[in-house]
Amino acid sequence: MRQRVFGRGRGWLVTTRINRRTLLEGVGLGAALGIAPRLPAWAQAVSGGLTTPPPSLSGPDIRLRIARMTLTADGRRSRAIGINGAVPGPLLRLKEGSTVRLSVTNELDEDSSIHWHGVLVPADMDGVPGVSFPGIKPGATFVYQFPIKQAGTYWYHSHSGLQEQMGHYGPIVIDPDGPDPVAYDREHVVVLSDHSQMSPHEIMRRLKLEPDYFDYQKQTLVSLLLGRDQPFAERLRWAAMRMSPTDISDVTGAAYTYLVNGHGPRDNWTALFSAGERVRLRLINASAMTTFNVRIPGLPMTVVQADGQNVRPHTTDEIQVAVAETYDVIVTPGGDRAYTLVGEAMDRSGMARATLAPRPGMSAPAPRLRKRPLATMRDMGMGPMSASGVGMSRMDGMAGAAGMPGTAPASGGARRSMDMNMRDASRAPQVVMGPGVEMIAPMPVDRMGDRGEGLEHVGHRVLVYTDLVALERNPDLRAPSRALTLHLTGNMQRYMWSFDGVKESDAKTPIPFRQDERVRITLVNDTMMGHPIHLHGHFFELVTGHGDHAPRKHTVMVQPGGTATFDLTANALGDWAFHCHLLYHMHAGMMRIVSVRPAPGQAA
Repeated sequence: MRQRVFGRGRGWLVTTRINRRTLLEGVGLGAALGIAPRLPAWAQAVSGGLTTPPPSLSGPDIRLRIARMTLTADGRRSRAIGINGAVPGPLLRLKEGSTVRLSVTNELDEDSSIHWHGVLVPADMDGVPGVSFPGIKPGATFVYQFPIKQAGTYWYHSHSGLQEQMGHYGPIVIDPDGPDPVAYDREHVVVLSDHSQMSPHEIMRRLKLEPDYFDYQKQTLVSLLLGRDQPFAERLRWAAMRMSPTDISDVTGAAYTYLVNGHGPRDNWTALFSAGERVRLRLINASAMTTFNVRIPGLPMTVVQADGQNVRPHTTDEIQVAVAETYDVIVTPGGDRAYTLVGEAMDRSGMARATLAPRPGMSAPAPRLRKRPLATMRDMGMGPMSASGVGMSRMDGMAGAAGMPGTAPASGGARRSMDMNMRDASRAPQVVMGPGVEMIAPMPVDRMGDRGEGLEHVGHRVLVYTDLVALERNPDLRAPSRALTLHLTGNMQRYMWSFDGVKESDAKTPIPFRQDERVRITLVNDTMMGHPIHLHGHFFELVTGHGDHAPRKHTVMVQPGGTATFDLTANALGDWAFHCHLLYHMHAGMMRIVSVRPAPGQAA
């Protein structure tokens, strides 16, 4: 079936390159000329505010319907796929200790599915077509049934093709069977996402043709003449390595409108409060490709839960929420004033926004988009060095040692920098060094204590993984019996992504685990882009120095050129998906199957 492509064209983002102050000063003239609707949504006047919470379903029997629909955000209509006629789909309010039966009818003209992200279910209920589940045929109904073993904030989404990008996702809240250790007076579910009027298949096609197609924030001659961004010599060295320091996100605000609960920035979705209340915000990043930097200017946030698991309260001012992560925070707004909740795209190409207010119709100013980040040599896996800390001869040597075009290395520089060879296969003997592997990080370091990209130098508190401490003692305190290292590999020029140089369609066997074995897994990011890695069917403990109170998660962001380590108890029998949660990376091959089987002589 031929799909119609909805796109705004490459000229759309020209207006976003204007200084925000100049842009806002011109709004009056723009409105007079009838061009105000072309301004970025965050720069336009907000509406009176939408206070309607997402629809909610609960009980032991729930019916869901997957169908095409029209989504209207910021006054713009686009094609979407919704659940029960809504984007996001209805909030599923479940109860720990109960059993739920979910009847899902597929009204699409293609196969579909629902994966219960972070919810511990039997393998055949996990909802990944081709793994332990057949998918849901057009017109068919599939019944998911499973016990609820946990509490917390989770979400659900399609695992079929690129449907998730079109709106096929929704939130889950599981109330604990007993007292909740988190005290609060009111709660709001906040689903952050990205939506495009362009078909997801067209987005994928353009990424394959030109991987930086949506990067409209590249360095320019003007910025060089004004002394901004990288100096000239450094730009030449990066060009010699065929790498762009502005390549932070594959798909940007050039294609996306950033949503809160299905509403654009101008829609002004509003969460109400009474002054002095402890308000619980359940933050869910249900986007396809966007890491959001979340903050509420003037209002600290106390993190109480990460990926549905309770943590010791930790107060911060900003959280980088990777794709597929969830964080619960407590805020205590006061006074007769509104607050702006900002979900700024990591590459600074746009923002999602909502309002916290004591009554409808209020709003607070949206902060201006901050200066977009630039990748550094640390993001290339050059260890603790920054770009400014690497001498010219070493940089030239790196380009030469990597076998890339550019300035020939100085005679001494080449020898001194051979340990920086970016194609040294001996550093990762298990990696298949084919066309899908552009580089091997020469000196990757543990970056679990690093602030996320672009937040390194902000002048306020930023959450990092080492701040997270489990509220309760971990359930399995055994030392790992073996270690496993996996490399996150890619070739950005060809838009190829994989584990250990092998994409899922080429993998001959799953990654094997024995039932109940304890394994320490280290992920090495050999690319210049962060990857949120998600393991189905399990939680794991991040190795961040907190011993028997290590934070438990189901998704971990592996920073560019860095490593992330976690301990896993493989206690769920069956085959499970293990993948990057950037949708187009997974679609291009960054996924493997993990198989958990009983050990010889062990009963299933």
